[in-house]
Amino acid sequence: MPDINTDIAKAAKDIANVAKDATYVVIGAGVLGFQQAQVQRRELMSKLQEPSTMAERVSTVRGDLSDAVHSVDTKVEDLMDRFEEIIERVEAVFAPFEDRLPTQARDIAKQAHVQAKDARTQLRNMRPTAVA
Repeated sequence: MPDINTDIAKAAKDIANVAKDATYVVIGAGVLGFQQAQVQRRELMSKLQEPSTMAERVSTVRGDLSDAVHSVDTKVEDLMDRFEEIIERVEAVFAPFEDRLPTQARDIAKQAHVQAKDARTQLRNMRPTAVA
């Protein structure tokens, strides 16, 4: 029977050592996790406290937005120029036929020209101005 007592005592001692080692490992992992969380918190706080970084980002976004608005304005102006060219071409094509029209039709054509000129003037006044 002395062998059984020795084996039980040895097994209990081994189990205690394993539990102790496991406890150390768990505590070590917890400490390392806490330290990593602290480092990440400090990095985040430093990033949030850097006003120049945020100002640079806002400035970059403003510049990108300004470029996009300028690009859209340029494209709208190009489209308006093309639209005016098309109107001028249509008028040039139909101008020779106007002289051949009856009086009432000629008067209606002249009214259409006046309205078209008014519309073009309104379009020119609505042209966007590029944002600097």
